[in-house]
Amino acid sequence: MDWALVQVEAYSGYRAGERPLRFVLAGERHEVTGIVDRWYEGGKSPKDPKLDYYKVRTASGDDYLLRYNTLFDTWSASRVHHPVTMTD
Repeated sequence: MDWALVQVEAYSGYRAGERPLRFVLAGERHEVTGIVDRWYEGGKSPKDPKLDYYKVRTASGDDYLLRYNTLFDTWSASRVHHPVTMTD
């Protein structure tokens, strides 16, 4: 999976970067219309920084994975490609 650094505008409620609202990838702005899934990994040791993941759907109907690195306060994104299905 290829990840690209992105700028993310996130809602910050009880913690910073609580959920992404919109992001800019390769100069194109994407509005997040829904969070499909979210999870995290790491954070159990200093060598293993906590990463927050969000599978989001954009206004164009595309799905992306957004990853937030809490140690470096950086976001990255990767587009989710859905397999093509053949119908009769």
